[in-house]
Amino acid sequence: MAPETTDLVLTDEQRQVADAIGQMLARESDSAAVRRVAFEGDGFDRALWRQLAEQGALGLHLPEAHGGLGLGITELVLVAEALGRRLACVPWLETLAVAGTALLIGGDEAAFSRWVPAIAAGEQVLTMDVGLVDGATVGAHRREGGGWRLEGRLPAVPAGMAAERLLLPVPSIDGLLLLAVDLGAEGVRRRRLPTHDATRPLAELVLDGVVVADADCVCRGAAAERVAAYTPQVASVVLAAEQVGVAQQCLDLSVAHLQQRVQFGRPLAGFQALKHRCAQMMVSIELARSAVLGAARDLDAGCDARRLLEHAAMARTVADDAARFCTHEAIQLHGGVGFTWEYDPQLYFKRAQAARCWFGMPPRWRAHHAALLLDEAAA
Repeated sequence: MAPETTDLVLTDEQRQVADAIGQMLARESDSAAVRRVAFEGDGFDRALWRQLAEQGALGLHLPEAHGGLGLGITELVLVAEALGRRLACVPWLETLAVAGTALLIGGDEAAFSRWVPAIAAGEQVLTMDVGLVDGATVGAHRREGGGWRLEGRLPAVPAGMAAERLLLPVPSIDGLLLLAVDLGAEGVRRRRLPTHDATRPLAELVLDGVVVADADCVCRGAAAERVAAYTPQVASVVLAAEQVGVAQQCLDLSVAHLQQRVQFGRPLAGFQALKHRCAQMMVSIELARSAVLGAARDLDAGCDARRLLEHAAMARTVADDAARFCTHEAIQLHGGVGFTWEYDPQLYFKRAQAARCWFGMPPRWRAHHAALLLDEAAA
């Protein structure tokens, strides 16, 4: 049987999407802007958020009939790479790649009508608990007058301070529910957490008798089970693209530094050993980018659950490894200043390390993939 092949060549329209967002981010989310928002503000660049909405970047794969662009996962990963490259301080991944994907998988037209236009227009920030820290305990209790009463604690929710709504899978006597919890409701307490990656804030959420109406149940039963099973896998491919952007920027920063830094009368970029290290960075980046684009293409083609898990595992592990390797190398190639506050490699190192925790660490993904292969071999 001939091996499966995937065309990784981008169309002109896809290149235009990537170039437009990349140029805007280079202009509006440079190092100074990121540091100002992350360390002097609350970690949410609202002006940049509005510009992303104006360029359609908040509705890329959402249904066109409800205000989205109706594009695919390929366009999503291209924008994610650009955002990762600039460490953009916006809850794009949380709102679009995680919560938006959950809405798509849930497949409820009423939910599309209610949430998608607001997401695409930049009027609604959504998030979803992705299990960054163990210890989440939330229970849903049916109320006599209808709706649900929530009790519990979520120890680390991405964009938990900026979001207006939290998509929360929670077990109940009626099976699994996916609830859209109003984070401004009575009984919700939020506390921003100190984190080493200030470009992506986290918050602890405590739900103390929070009432959720039946109308705010996005889906339940089998549909909610699908959301819980497949959203992390699709979102992991998008997160992998962000990691590729992190790695690419570290290579670019390193090359620029080596071209400027002079030792023994010539630029460091002229030393063969340093060229080899940059070449190794480039190879790891291209491998990761190919894994991500291949996964995105297959998802757009409608791959089955087995292929989805395979792609998510491959993209995450390869991209996480590339980001980890390239951020380490960038610090080393910058020499004695590589880890200092004034230089950017330390910011990218922190993002790469923090992102590895989303949806499970790389060993977990490798274990999933290994189990899949072993099951196939035994069949």
